[in-house]
Amino acid sequence: MSTSKQQEGQQTNPQKRVTLAITGATGVQYGLRLLECLLAKNCAVDLLISKAAHLVIEVETPEKLPANAEKLTQQLNERYAHLAGKVTAYGREDWFAPAASGSGAASSMVVCPCSGGTLSALATGASNNLIERAGDVALKERRQLILVTREMPLHQIHLEHMLKLAQMGAVIMPASPGFYHQPKSVDDLIDFVVARVMDHLGLDQQLIAKWGEL
Repeated sequence: MSTSKQQEGQQTNPQKRVTLAITGATGVQYGLRLLECLLAKNCAVDLLISKAAHLVIEVETPEKLPANAEKLTQQLNERYAHLAGKVTAYGREDWFAPAASGSGAASSMVVCPCSGGTLSALATGASNNLIERAGDVALKERRQLILVTREMPLHQIHLEHMLKLAQMGAVIMPASPGFYHQPKSVDDLIDFVVARVMDHLGLDQQLIAKWGEL
């Protein structure tokens, strides 16, 4: 085997790139924690935060993230400079963002949390903003799309939209933490859901022990 072939075979897997969308449902803590975990795993994250999500973040957390995509990118990369991955934030109508096209979008997309409105838009093919367009791209390109839904109770339209999206290949993952790992804090409950998302992304995680290893 030639030296070049040997070197090629020894190369590590390319950096995983994930589109992470945070929408205006309660439970933005799941999305923010997932962002941190993805960066810790050396992922390149294309971050999309809806206008409503910015409001929910202010209500549910001590955070106040800038709405400007460039400022948000700078702030988050400075905060997580100790982690291997990098994040790039995009505006709600940035149609030149990689996620807006099948030729540029990441192979995996997670909407965490996923609001009922976003669920409806994805199920009906709406593309009124970058998050909706990115989800539409993931579906049409048959790429991984994980929807961490956060709504209760569910009415018929919610259930119909979930079924339709599941039939199109999306993974519907309600933010329903388990208790078999004996959580001792809210953070433990958040980590349970984030760990399941990481599992589906094929990323090793030590947030919770796997069943049978407890």
